[in-house]
Amino acid sequence: MATFVFAAGANGVSAAPNELVLRGHRGVGVDQPGQQYRRSYQAPQDLAAFATEPSALAGVTVADQVAATVEVVRRAAAHGPVVLVGASIGGAMVSLVADAVPDLIDLLVYDTAFCCVDLATPDEYMATPEAASSRVGDLLGFIAADPSVIGAIRFNWRTADPDLLTAAKEAFLAEGTDAEFYAFLNSMAPDDLVGKGATPARGDRTRWGRVPRVYVRHLRDRIVSLELQDRMIREADAATPGNRFRVFDLDTSHVPDAARFAELVDIYDTLV
Repeated sequence: MATFVFAAGANGVSAAPNELVLRGHRGVGVDQPGQQYRRSYQAPQDLAAFATEPSALAGVTVADQVAATVEVVRRAAAHGPVVLVGASIGGAMVSLVADAVPDLIDLLVYDTAFCCVDLATPDEYMATPEAASSRVGDLLGFIAADPSVIGAIRFNWRTADPDLLTAAKEAFLAEGTDAEFYAFLNSMAPDDLVGKGATPARGDRTRWGRVPRVYVRHLRDRIVSLELQDRMIREADAATPGNRFRVFDLDTSHVPDAARFAELVDIYDTLV
């Protein structure tokens, strides 16, 4: 029986879809080490405290997150094949994990995810012409603290600011309902690691490059544009021509609504 391991993406929370498990597969999410919630984040919010309370992620590094994911992969591999999935910036994480333990991973899945090849970091890819249409800048208004004060990037996903919420819904989940969008926001932890996007995550051709891989393109993505997804696919295929991406398309924004998420689970189900 295959185990799907879902690496943490932005804001550090991950889980296996229930439907995938019900179809007979094992699944586990790998949360970001040290992630915690705080009373100031609850309603009514204490925004002054929220802006100054040190984060539990202060001092946690991308290397710590890689190590936590590697440990889950090791344990899962003892029970059968491992499919390692990364979405969005979680793609950088799965590349680093594949570099560390390529022989323990049977398949890498990049779900509209960063796959660093010619450039070293996700931040560098976001500065390319292919990323010019990205709406990621619309999310900056959610930042609620100075990283140098709290030791992390902190977002207030529970804001009621109508302009911020409208812009974020268009960026993240344009086809979804408001209820789906709010459920998605509440699935994200407020804190994230400083410097995650600036951490080198280029896969080594002799390690990462020998693990079979799949890319799920999100055709309407406004965070990781389709042009940027295609650039990373091309670069990876050129780097390892004997091990090219198998590509699937999903007609959805960065975050699928319920109907498109069901199609994504169908794709996962066919992989094993």
